Amino acid sequence: MLKVGLVGCGFMGSMHANVYSAIDEATLVGVFDANQEKGKAFAEKHGIKAFASFEELLAEVDSVDICLPTYLHKEFTVKAANAKKHVLCEKPMALTVADAEAMKAACEENNVRLMIAHCIRFWPEYAMLKQIALTGNLGDLLSINMTRYGEFPHWGSDNWLADESKAGGGALDMHIHDTDFALYLLGAPKEVFSRGTVDEKGVSHIFSTFVYDKAVCHLEGGWNMPPQTPFKMAFRAVFEQGAVIMDGGPMTIYEKGKDPFVPEFPKMAAAGGGNISDMGGYYHEIKHYVDRVTSGKPFDVTTPETSIESLQLTLREIELSKA
Repeated sequence: MLKVGLVGCGFMGSMHANVYSAIDEATLVGVFDANQEKGKAFAEKHGIKAFASFEELLAEVDSVDICLPTYLHKEFTVKAANAKKHVLCEKPMALTVADAEAMKAACEENNVRLMIAHCIRFWPEYAMLKQIALTGNLGDLLSINMTRYGEFPHWGSDNWLADESKAGGGALDMHIHDTDFALYLLGAPKEVFSRGTVDEKGVSHIFSTFVYDKAVCHLEGGWNMPPQTPFKMAFRAVFEQGAVIMDGGPMTIYEKGKDPFVPEFPKMAAAGGGNISDMGGYYHEIKHYVDRVTSGKPFDVTTPETSIESLQLTLREIELSKA
């Protein structure tokens, strides 16, 4: 049984706490939050212990789940690693490649595991798209368009997401989901083109094109939509022998010579607020983390190396957008 301590009890902390209640191989021992009253209320709601300090939490767990603002990821990951605790840390990995490399090095030096929670690799529809591409049942992938946007995420504590020095802007906090999946699906692009809207929060909306030998990938993402704009998460993948589309409705597979097919995916209701109503992707990523840590098997969906690569490419997109 993996004893887990949660750090941060905001939107993502709530999502992760809900997931642990559905995983038999792990138990959520308690939570630490800098806001003590918030931490106590969260602990009471989930039937766990509220710790007064991170050090007290570290003394009672095997693994730490870091759901803190991005600028704190390095500090808390390194502290956990030095205390010989495994680490699951929210994305993006860090604000800089240097910080991300330091996180990876600290975990390696202390012989503990590190996984960055790039949930889209585990999201059922995206995971199936990856499998379709791998099997080649629809031929080679010719093009893919991925979209992710909505209103500014106002639920961040102390409005930290509005501070580029803490969050990196909409491109780093939200758009990185699709940059990471593009790398997972197609590998490193040969050429990168990016332009976006830059405001006081950073690059708040971005358009990127990744060019490959046989495919092209176009990405749009950001959070500068007006209040009450619905959150949109969509993709359109065109293959030699068909297409896979998720855009405003269920994922549908269109194969030449066959009727359209709509796969069924189990849904897990999310009660954490924010912009997600299904926590299936979070469940699969945390289950993968717990399984691999307890079994000693390597991570094979997302690794510290792939997370650094995603961070590096997203920072390149941001640089191009600001040029």
